[in-house]
Amino acid sequence: MRPEILNPLFCSIDALKGVGSRYFKLVSNLVGGQKIVNLLWHLPYNVIDRSYSCPINKIETGKIWTGIVTISEHLEPKTKKQPYRIVCEDETGEIILNFFKYYKDSLKKQLPVGTKKIISGKTEWFNGQIQISHPDYVADVSMENLIKGIEPVYPLTAGITNKMMRMLVNQSLSKVSVLPEWLDEHFIKQNNFLPFKESLVKAHFPQTSQDLSPLSPQRQRLAYDELLANQLTLAIARHYHKKKEGRIIKTQGILRQKLESILEFELTAAQKKVLADIIKDQESKYQGLRLVQGDVGSGKTVVAMMAMLNAVECGFQAAIMAPTEILAKQHFETLGDWAKKIGVKAALLTSKIKGKKRLEILEKLKTGEIDILIGTHALFTDDVTFKDLAFIVVDEQHRFGVEQRLKLSLKANKPDIVVMTATPIPRTLVLTRFGDMDYSKIDELPKGRKPVKTLVMPVSKIDDVTKALKRKIESGARAYWVCPLIEESEKSDLAAAMARFEDLKKVFGDEVGLVHGKMKEKEKDAVMKQFKTGQIKLLVSTTVIEVGVNIKEATLMIIERAERFGLSQLHQLRGRIKRGFEEGVCMLLYGYPLSQSAHERLNVMKESEDGFYLAEKDLDLRGGGEILGTKQSGFEEFKLANMEFHKNLLLTAYKDAQIILEKDPELKSKRGGALKVLLYLFEQDSAFLTYKS
Repeated sequence: MRPEILNPLFCSIDALKGVGSRYFKLVSNLVGGQKIVNLLWHLPYNVIDRSYSCPINKIETGKIWTGIVTISEHLEPKTKKQPYRIVCEDETGEIILNFFKYYKDSLKKQLPVGTKKIISGKTEWFNGQIQISHPDYVADVSMENLIKGIEPVYPLTAGITNKMMRMLVNQSLSKVSVLPEWLDEHFIKQNNFLPFKESLVKAHFPQTSQDLSPLSPQRQRLAYDELLANQLTLAIARHYHKKKEGRIIKTQGILRQKLESILEFELTAAQKKVLADIIKDQESKYQGLRLVQGDVGSGKTVVAMMAMLNAVECGFQAAIMAPTEILAKQHFETLGDWAKKIGVKAALLTSKIKGKKRLEILEKLKTGEIDILIGTHALFTDDVTFKDLAFIVVDEQHRFGVEQRLKLSLKANKPDIVVMTATPIPRTLVLTRFGDMDYSKIDELPKGRKPVKTLVMPVSKIDDVTKALKRKIESGARAYWVCPLIEESEKSDLAAAMARFEDLKKVFGDEVGLVHGKMKEKEKDAVMKQFKTGQIKLLVSTTVIEVGVNIKEATLMIIERAERFGLSQLHQLRGRIKRGFEEGVCMLLYGYPLSQSAHERLNVMKESEDGFYLAEKDLDLRGGGEILGTKQSGFEEFKLANMEFHKNLLLTAYKDAQIILEKDPELKSKRGGALKVLLYLFEQDSAFLTYKS
């Protein structure tokens, strides 16, 4: 149960004064949630100094002035072009307030002659008089302390004013109690941190622009609190997962040896090491949960197959889940072929397989006739029942959070789970997203793989590129032509791909094909098959070929308007021409104007093929959510922490979480109780509770 002390913060925003049904949705969307606590995490990004105050006759024009005045006269305009003017005064002189958009009755009601008001706004000199057009504030004198001074400026949306945000934040802050201290006393002193509530208040009431810095003590304190909540949840999840009894998968490796005997290549040292890590998990009596990272073409698939064969040899079943139908079918082609050669039964199941064929697969799965099932997320719909599933491989599923991984393990009988990714993930993102898992890395490419030559040139040279491409294709090469991303819109992307396809058809005739996300699966498969067999020599596509497509004969790639893609995406695309042992050529065509960031990205691509180095650079240039393509899918988007500035705090939080659990795994100590408050405060309690239960 949530600690009672936090309940006021988890009330709905519309419980605050000034938020009716009209503003509820606007405010909720702006702050990223419907609870009062979401307002607390919405920090200011700038300040306005409203402390300048003096008698009217001493005002310097062009400054923001704040002062108390008496309303002396309303001057209605004679023409529509003139403003409504209100004359205000103090004992030294007069100041005019101008309103170009106004409701006369409202102004008369709000500013009746003879009343005293506090006003604030930018002053100007016009027609021999000091004036303020549309003052920022016109309020009762009782508001003087709130208005005069340094005003925080919040990120806003249409329909919400800064004045309203300040009012809502002030109300929200009044609901924060003094919370028990969850940080180590020595760590607090070392970093000059204030208690949580004081840090929060100081963050919302900055006195200088330095107070807005992510490196200010109050902002660092809040960032650390958020990172510690994240790391502690993942550490708890990992701690409890490691205690969950699993299946012991211990074999003599007979099926692995059979597979090795038919392979045309030898496993690299890195592949062997990662396989040894997985085997260690399998042989343990506890459930395994491991992330395997390997750069494009490093050979994760064969490692996954070896591990699945261990389960099959013990009489269990294994499954591999891919993110798309294309990748699932490709896995089936490779793994199914290997399985057939060594006498293991593999099957493919996707949402497109229906009717009698689907029922037949489901029946064989239930009776145990199928050893390895390959497919998309359709593997885990309710009607799919395994006889005895003991090992699951999840390929390229960044969208799986802690809770989804747990649900996946509940589908089977205490299975080991391996999550594989070819998207190199920076260390900081591994910690914040996959910190509940053990971690292995395939950091070596198979022998004989040649580097890809990367060229960068302007899109204006597209005709020269097409001519050079024609010569290459005539000599037997195969190539991809990737069309640009246009404002993240599928419709526009498709239009660009269709237009480029039509242009290239004039040059290449029937040797050019097109694939895009809107095509039916059958059409897509037919085109991919033609490309694979060489009937089509040039494949025009949107980014559907980004992950996993494996055609060894394709050694050329043109990426149009490459500046619109992120580094990791460009690296993934370039990886499509690293599948064989021929040297590949990748041309990055850029358009003008080229931003500094885009210029850097293209240069880095030209310099390096190391996916892990590129991922770190991409994190610096673009941020974590975009690297994994999960801005909209629940990837850890921190509210208070910023990886550009708080990387070191993350590593400290990671170590702190490990020490906490070593000393107090049940969080029963005084600090443990305070840490539970922290987990609930940052809504990190759900995964924690799920694992504990």
